[in-house]
Amino acid sequence: MIMPNMTEEKKSARVLNRRVHMANERTFLSWIRTSIGIMAFGFVVEKFALFVKQVSYFLGKEVAVPSRGYSSVFGISLVALGAIMGVLAFIRYKKVEKQIDDDAYRPSLILDILLTISILVIGIFLVIFLIHSI
Repeated sequence: MIMPNMTEEKKSARVLNRRVHMANERTFLSWIRTSIGIMAFGFVVEKFALFVKQVSYFLGKEVAVPSRGYSSVFGISLVALGAIMGVLAFIRYKKVEKQIDDDAYRPSLILDILLTISILVIGIFLVIFLIHSI
């Protein structure tokens, strides 16, 4: 009777481990979606000045076009940030995968802190950018 219980425990432990690995993969994919979103936003910001200039020509009105230098630098920075976050997400995914297999999981906050700081910086920059374009 001891053998069937041990086999059952091993089986349930494997199923639980599979679920934890799948949760880790879902978290990784969520970080990848976030990094793709940041890169897409960076592309839009980089092309924003060009879009406003084209719209002003189409409308035949002189529109105050934001300085292309700001939007280019900021947009390229966002694309780079998104790419870095994608790489860090992969590193975190592999690290957590190994920790799950070793049954020694330790949470890490580096991606959470990076995302929070970057959102704060983006918000501050956009407020300054909008104030200067008024």
